[in-house]
Amino acid sequence: MRVGHTTLISGDGPLRVGSGPVRTGVTVVIPHDGNVWEEPLFAGFHRLNGNGELSGLHWIAEAGLLKTVIGLTNTHSVGVVRDALVAAEIEERTPGRLFWSMPVVGETWDGILSDVNGLHVKAEHVAGALIAASGGPVAEGNVGGGTGMICHGFKGGSGTASRIVDEEVGGYAVGVLVQANHGDRCRFEVAGVPVGEVIDEAAVPVPEAPEEGSPSHSGAGGSIIIIVATDAPLLPDQCARLAQRAGLGVARLGGLGENWSGDLFLAFSTANRGMPAADYKQPSPLTYGVSVLSNAYIDPLFAAVVEATEEAIVNALLAAETMVGRDGVKAWRLEPARLVEVLGAADRLDGRALGS
Repeated sequence: MRVGHTTLISGDGPLRVGSGPVRTGVTVVIPHDGNVWEEPLFAGFHRLNGNGELSGLHWIAEAGLLKTVIGLTNTHSVGVVRDALVAAEIEERTPGRLFWSMPVVGETWDGILSDVNGLHVKAEHVAGALIAASGGPVAEGNVGGGTGMICHGFKGGSGTASRIVDEEVGGYAVGVLVQANHGDRCRFEVAGVPVGEVIDEAAVPVPEAPEEGSPSHSGAGGSIIIIVATDAPLLPDQCARLAQRAGLGVARLGGLGENWSGDLFLAFSTANRGMPAADYKQPSPLTYGVSVLSNAYIDPLFAAVVEATEEAIVNALLAAETMVGRDGVKAWRLEPARLVEVLGAADRLDGRALGS
């Protein structure tokens, strides 16, 4: 799997729609080192709460296949990212070959800090993220689609984490990427410690929405998109079960899937490469074989995705930097030293924190 970001930060001061300030971007996930439309992957998804968008899910629900690159951006840029991913596929496809493309593009809303109605994400920014995509460590915090996001009243953004299950149950890896823009401060917990009660709004202010009479940023107006990748050989229904467990990682930190939150999770398996592309009127074998993990051994993967999701959200918070956005609105970071202090006072720095 490769991940690439394009980060857009420009301007300061009062909001002028179309001009800025801009605090946004786009993130792309390339599921494997080939062309996913030529080698689709088994995938499944889960909706914790549906006030959001993750396009392309109907075909995943129907066929259980992921056939496109994944994009993450702000709410009002889903369309341009989707179109740019289609254009990139057209560019790489064999000329004259009939095909259809329905990219998977997710969003969270960055309108507290950014000129979200200015539509600043363009096709060239998606192209830049595709070019920048690489394996290895992923940039976190105020980057890509996570640039202008807020999480539990702190500066949020993009975060990643991973786990490897024991060799006796396959030694499989589970990786999680989050775009975290959700959660109330008062319910924020880490390793069972009520961090949000200690570092409350009096200690670290929650960014206020610029519009008069609007509430502070909270889970009532936020969302989280979670992408889960594993090399375990899972069928689509097993991928959906894995995606569902990501919600438990959200819950362990105090997220509830509130009414106005878009909490959408996608999981895919990079195993079983070489399945037919199933393009329009293209030849395909009558049958083909796949490897499948027995459900008797899936629980360690469930534990891995819960822990990795929890850690990825915390990593997004700790990697983020304090940001001043439109109209001078400030989203303060969660200071690592302050978090360590709070966890230490609760005797939670003993290796058990975050499932470690």
